[in-house]
Amino acid sequence: MTKGKRPLDGVKVMDFTRVYAGPYCTMMLADLGAEVIKIEKQGTGDDTHDFQPVKDGESGYFTYLNRNKKSLSLNLKAKESIEIVKELATWADIVVENFSPGVVDRLGVGYEDLRAVNPRIIYGSISGFGQSGPYSKKPAYDLVCQAMGGYMTITGEAEGKPYKLGTSIADAAAGIHMAYALVAALYYREKTGVGQFVDVAMMDTVFSTLENFIVTKTLTGTAPSRNGNANLGSAPFNLYETKDGYVTIACANNKLFEKLATAIGKTDLLKDPRYKENSLRKKNESTLNKAIEEWTSRHTTKDVCTMLEAAAIPAGPILTIDELVEDPHLKARNMLVEIPHPKFGMIKYPGNPIKYSKTSDLCFNSAPLLGEHNEEVLKTILQKSAEEIKALRDKGIF
Repeated sequence: MTKGKRPLDGVKVMDFTRVYAGPYCTMMLADLGAEVIKIEKQGTGDDTHDFQPVKDGESGYFTYLNRNKKSLSLNLKAKESIEIVKELATWADIVVENFSPGVVDRLGVGYEDLRAVNPRIIYGSISGFGQSGPYSKKPAYDLVCQAMGGYMTITGEAEGKPYKLGTSIADAAAGIHMAYALVAALYYREKTGVGQFVDVAMMDTVFSTLENFIVTKTLTGTAPSRNGNANLGSAPFNLYETKDGYVTIACANNKLFEKLATAIGKTDLLKDPRYKENSLRKKNESTLNKAIEEWTSRHTTKDVCTMLEAAAIPAGPILTIDELVEDPHLKARNMLVEIPHPKFGMIKYPGNPIKYSKTSDLCFNSAPLLGEHNEEVLKTILQKSAEEIKALRDKGIF
């Protein structure tokens, strides 16, 4: 791979975020080369310093989401801290926060406050329900936004109770959307010289990623319901029991279905009028799934995957976490990176899924300890003298 600068080298970010959605966003920016200074609450820092797994007083949750960042711990109730933040705003290209709407304004570090000292600033706010609308003041976590945004109404068995997705996907989706929105805002500023405010809501991002569930309702008048592992519009597209576990098989068009029927020795399915077209297969998927599972249940998961992959049919096992951390493909894609930590030693984290052809593979540095870079930021970026830094420390500002 050709070595070169990372895509966001030179971009400077002031990060007020905590927990997941915001830190995931700024982690993405930091992975791509942005210099990220994480502003943390003096004494306690980000809520996730206590999130499991915890070892030697440090959280693995925090260290994963805050790699490649610097930590500046401040008492944001002190006017001197607000002055420091405003000085940093003149240095920063981007500010990101995910407090409840109104909090940063009350602190004196909202968009209008920082735009007054840096008119080119790009200011991103992530919240559960956005900065406007009837729900804007409603408190939220990922679970609430999965429920109110639509994920839970479509997840689970048809006759069972709703389920959230296993991971905090509303947080992650909001973080990803904000990261790309901020990069787009940077590009806009390059063309116009104008910064702006960016508002991303977790509920909005969930709703926007409901695939064809919403358009099915608006187009047909009928709202689709939960349907387990089945696809809303294609069949066979499901989870099937094998001799020793389960396998996923996905055939979203006629050509793939023909390949599947041939591969499993059930070409009679191709002559059955119930399965002639995708819409008919979907209508009759219960009997179709039984026919397929009659075959898969006679073979091991590994053998099913081998036979179907040989026929170029999308199929795969359900990999456990134990299997994923040893998976040769993920290792080959540098998706499990080893990062040194001052307390953990070497520890493995998920890597970045973005692979560039003209820049070096993204590098990863340890997440900071709370307030680790206080003096570095004050001295190097803000050009504070030793006497000024001592005075701030004596006042309990950091």
